[in-house]
Amino acid sequence: MTHAPKFALLAATLFASSSAMAQIPAVDWKAQQAETLRHYRALVQIDTTAGKETAAADYLKTVFEKEGIPVKTFALQPARANLVARIKGNGKKRPILLMAHTDVVGVQREKWPVDPFGAVMKDGYVWGRGTADDKDKLAANLMTMLIAKRTGAALDRDLIFLAESGEEADPDGVGINFMVSQHFDEIDAEFALTEGGGTRLENGRVTVVTVQTTEKVPRRARLVASGTSGHGSVPRLDNPLIHLSQAIAKLGAWETPMRLNDTTRLHFEKLADISPPEAAARYRALFDPSRAQAAQNYLARVEPQRYSMLRTSIVPTILKAGVGPNVIPSEAEVTLDIRALPDEDIPKLFAEMTRIIGDPAVKVVPITTNLRPVGPPSRIDSEMYRALERTATRMYPGATVLPIMMTGATDMAQLRSKGIQSYGIGTPSLESDTINYGAHSDVERLLETSLYSLAEFTWSAALEVAGAR
Repeated sequence: MTHAPKFALLAATLFASSSAMAQIPAVDWKAQQAETLRHYRALVQIDTTAGKETAAADYLKTVFEKEGIPVKTFALQPARANLVARIKGNGKKRPILLMAHTDVVGVQREKWPVDPFGAVMKDGYVWGRGTADDKDKLAANLMTMLIAKRTGAALDRDLIFLAESGEEADPDGVGINFMVSQHFDEIDAEFALTEGGGTRLENGRVTVVTVQTTEKVPRRARLVASGTSGHGSVPRLDNPLIHLSQAIAKLGAWETPMRLNDTTRLHFEKLADISPPEAAARYRALFDPSRAQAAQNYLARVEPQRYSMLRTSIVPTILKAGVGPNVIPSEAEVTLDIRALPDEDIPKLFAEMTRIIGDPAVKVVPITTNLRPVGPPSRIDSEMYRALERTATRMYPGATVLPIMMTGATDMAQLRSKGIQSYGIGTPSLESDTINYGAHSDVERLLETSLYSLAEFTWSAALEVAGAR
């Protein structure tokens, strides 16, 4: 089957003037929009809440097989399959992995203004669960593979496509943990591109592109307070609820030490360069010990996400105590969501928490279920990071590229722990959309034009690094 006329793929090459640069087939991106949107909407329309991911894998398998791209599925549980497709290069360099997850978080249909699995198009947006997390990346990666095959792009590296299950909820290890532990040879690569970054859209133009190069490490613990149970009419000094509340207050008042790494240092340096004078002065103050505390105090109040990038955070999330209003319980506990800096010494952190609490009636109890591994940050001087910078500069003139440490967590953690240099990218989005219509919300949506930008961005960066010299 001949695809070139249908997809208006041009014979010209980008960067042809330099033999040191990859020979990348040029693409008429406007001609790709209809198919990109069709695959994207089809994927959004598949309900892939946890336990249903195989339906998306089956869709992708059909697409790849029709194109003659080798594809395999791997499933620890039949309903939660992972899919791997590969386009072979000449083997001169190690592969690039294009990864996205097929699963989505659940929905409360009665709270949605549209069918959450309808991929409804309205007001320039595509609405639905997974539109921003993560089926936009899934569709962009798919189009990169299809175009590479149809153009016959010459590759020094294999392109590997991974559609993984269980990123949102994987207590049984069916997704990336299964692939890394049982089938790592199928996805082993030098570089990976996936979710985790972002692109800020202001007044119709992109101003900032963030590339996720590292992320905080999720850890869990409980504070457990013990005492003597009894009748509520008789106050007791060892009431666990009182001891626990005092412990929570102490941890809440404790400011863990600020510590910058290569990613966050460069992030705030470059952020200062593009910010208004007052904000720039605050970001630069973080590097001045005499002014850093005042800057941190401001960020804690006004820019809490940036404040979280500076330190390990400890947040109480679930309280559990008591059986009745007239019963003093013998035990009370709180669950803590800990997001640690990548180099945090966790046992030392727990010991310091115990010291801060200073109460033998309250114990710090680690929760060790399904922990993400710790891996070193991805390099900000690598071939892939530079390609992402160049692609952003070409597509979005005047935009600033910032490396970022994500305060949440992604499955890049498992890849980085295996030595894969992994980078998170994202779609152009208005800040108001990110806040009010973002991932996991009841009004999740994505600008249709942003989908096409992501497809072009993914292709351009991946082929610059994978293309034959």
